[in-house]
Amino acid sequence: MDGAIVVDKPEGWTSHDVVGKTRGITRIKKIGHLGTLDPIATGVLPLVLGRATRLAQFYTHSDKIYEGQVRFGWSTNTYDRAGQPTSEKTETVPEREAIEAALDRFRGEILQTPPPVSAKKIEGRRAYELARKALPVLLEPVKVNIYELTVLEMNGADIRLRVHCSGGTYVRSIAHDLGLALGCGAHLQELRRMASGEFEIGRARTIPQLEALAADERLLDALIPAADLLPEFPIVYVDDLTAGQIRNGRDFPASPFRSQPASRYVKAVARDGSLVAVGEAALPNLYHPVVVL
Repeated sequence: MDGAIVVDKPEGWTSHDVVGKTRGITRIKKIGHLGTLDPIATGVLPLVLGRATRLAQFYTHSDKIYEGQVRFGWSTNTYDRAGQPTSEKTETVPEREAIEAALDRFRGEILQTPPPVSAKKIEGRRAYELARKALPVLLEPVKVNIYELTVLEMNGADIRLRVHCSGGTYVRSIAHDLGLALGCGAHLQELRRMASGEFEIGRARTIPQLEALAADERLLDALIPAADLLPEFPIVYVDDLTAGQIRNGRDFPASPFRSQPASRYVKAVARDGSLVAVGEAALPNLYHPVVVL
């Protein structure tokens, strides 16, 4: 089972919890996730299994799509409902026009300060470790891109947002900073990840669904084969002899007449449809294997 499984992460679980549970279901030890989700969050958590874990490096900056609920009235130290209030609780219902005007400053390329309770490192230590010990947490702003920030619904002091953003963006920070901009405090109440890179919620399986598939010996139904991952990389089909050479580190050619445009990376796929390697352009129409499965 070399490939990926998209899990619909349940609320209250850490990403590590999901990895551990999936190891038990699949009986595969080598599993990693492609982007942490906070415990209160649900939705798309892609897992790579077996030799496909070697492809994780290509997913570090994948775009994400979220739907989240922001509650106005007070802020918290974690920027979400799991934290302790850091401002007085008020019954505040901002006007739609004021919210839209404030959201404008968070669209496009912005500098965003990560939450103090986050996995960001400060001198080798995780920020959340310092925050939980009441030690100072000084994080530098990070450049992120917010491609879409849309109000889906308003219900009293709550709004639902759709956020399409670059990897490394914190929706919790958007909620917190929106509260600061409106002068009323705010925090993230709910969060659901709808997509992470090429992985969408429609392909996600719940833990009970994966358990049922395992019981029926049908786990392959949930697996996205390694060769189908990274669809933006063109495919170069190779014969058995070339596949063996690639596995020994030899460069391999790509036909200059293939229909795909020139690409920095290509996928070398064997006759049986399995992924042999990902190659990086060394010369025009010649690729060097940088990840070999």
